[in-house]
Amino acid sequence: MKHLSGKPHTLPGNRQELKSYQARHISYRMEGSVAQITLNRPERKNPLTFDSYAELRELFRDLVYADDVKAVVLSGEGGNFCSGGDVHDIIGPLTQLDMPGLLAFTRMTGDVIKAMRACPQPVIAAIDGICAGAGALLALGSDLRLGTARSKTAFLFSRVGLAGCDMGACAMLPRMIGQGRASELLMTGRVMGGEEGERWGFFNRLCEPDALQAEATKLAHDLATGPTFAHGMTKKMLQQEWNMGVDEAIEAEAQAQAICMATNDFHRAYHAFVAKQKPVFEGD
Repeated sequence: MKHLSGKPHTLPGNRQELKSYQARHISYRMEGSVAQITLNRPERKNPLTFDSYAELRELFRDLVYADDVKAVVLSGEGGNFCSGGDVHDIIGPLTQLDMPGLLAFTRMTGDVIKAMRACPQPVIAAIDGICAGAGALLALGSDLRLGTARSKTAFLFSRVGLAGCDMGACAMLPRMIGQGRASELLMTGRVMGGEEGERWGFFNRLCEPDALQAEATKLAHDLATGPTFAHGMTKKMLQQEWNMGVDEAIEAEAQAQAICMATNDFHRAYHAFVAKQKPVFEGD
């Protein structure tokens, strides 16, 4: 079924299928149970617009209910990931807005990251070339990041007179690379190269540019064939435990693991082990 409005197909119980989702301001396609989301304005290094921000927010919100999507690959066309907010389509109009309008915009951009963090599927960012401004936050909001030696990541808000505290950067980046390194990148706006990003822990690993998309997709497929309910639980706990003490986290993980032990995938793994076979997980 095609959806002229771009909306997913709704199933009973508020479950959805996104295999026929028709994107409007980005590129979207399914490869098996992996969703490929691609920023597709390569002639301008894939900048974001008001419309693409909004579509990404709604699409990641819909992924919460998408039974047919088990993992996501987020990438950009043409050898670059994302150059941030479009200077002409976003930055210029922002200079004309009043404070309520500005706050509505900054809340909307933050909602994209909230939606990425809230969806249960692992989100893998495939980052080549320019990864700047809001593009760097899309990378940061992903669960895993594969880069290349020529990746150029910059949280360049200070270069345009803005604070580095954008879309959750001051919460997420220090947890990933450390407080001092995050302070440097967010205050100077300088470029972090691919090898430096891998060394600092921003990238999980580097790939050859020609192999980047294939390696990100393979990783996504590997995760998609695993215990996807449990992956979603791991993602949720990684997010929630930021605000917990150790004792609270141990109790929360006890509850989460008990829930996973009640799944069919846990039983499938046991019976496969007994039979000396590889388990076939089904995500329930």
